[in-house]
Amino acid sequence: MYCFKIGVSELCFVVITASLLMSSPTVNAQLSQTFYASTCPLFVTTGCDGSILLDDTATFTGEQNAFPNRNSVRGMDVIDDIKARVERVCSNTVSCADILALAAREGVVSLGGPSWVVPFGRRDSTTASQSDANRDLPGPSSDLATLIRQFANKGLSATDMTALSGAHTLGLSQCLNFRTHIYNDTNIDSTFATTRKANCPFSGGDTNLAPFDTTQNRFDNDYFKQLISKRGLLHSDQELFNGGSQDSLVTTYSTSPLRFFNDFASAMVKMGNISPLTGTNGQIRKSCGVVN
Repeated sequence: MYCFKIGVSELCFVVITASLLMSSPTVNAQLSQTFYASTCPLFVTTGCDGSILLDDTATFTGEQNAFPNRNSVRGMDVIDDIKARVERVCSNTVSCADILALAAREGVVSLGGPSWVVPFGRRDSTTASQSDANRDLPGPSSDLATLIRQFANKGLSATDMTALSGAHTLGLSQCLNFRTHIYNDTNIDSTFATTRKANCPFSGGDTNLAPFDTTQNRFDNDYFKQLISKRGLLHSDQELFNGGSQDSLVTTYSTSPLRFFNDFASAMVKMGNISPLTGTNGQIRKSCGVVN
């Protein structure tokens, strides 16, 4: 589950991942850095279609409660607040999908991470699919082959996958997500496992939290250093450094924050360009949680 906190407001990386990975891997050239230059110049232009933002209703089931998202997706209220402020300046102009993409970058930058160019012009979807989210999103127990395959299905390379996994340099996860790893797996530092067991009993305490790395409020390469020491919190984390194809890259990231930052930024741009809705497709939602 690709989730992390953005400062005081919890903005999950899974928000971006879920929105973007629901689409096919075709890059759409209609996105532009200057898309709002004339229609909404005050919109700072320094799932790609916002489907993750749609709330469940009596007649509609969206992606927010899909297994990989449940108990981890946060920050919807932050996006809603940004949207409300933008609407007061430029009504029915800026999409929730574009706000989401920009918020992800600004959150990373604010905590010391890299910046990247965010092209604009996405429109918002009018639907979402919980079944697609359950099928397409990686889970905490995914093995390396599954991770590589799921990202490849969306046009993202193994390098993209490993770099994007580095978003776990921020935030926390619940006990229910890492219990199996600390009690059953052998590719884990014994002292680390004992420490985590103190706050994650064999039964109960499902919502107890533990940090992904030792610098949970700073975007850096500590996550990869922890993997080298066999202190990955989730099974899927440690799979990146477990005698497989990504060991060399994890080692590189652990010693070169610049290489990690560059690859992460590149992967975010690539992911942000996955088949967005543009032109007359979709809509510009007035409120991000509901269709117009």
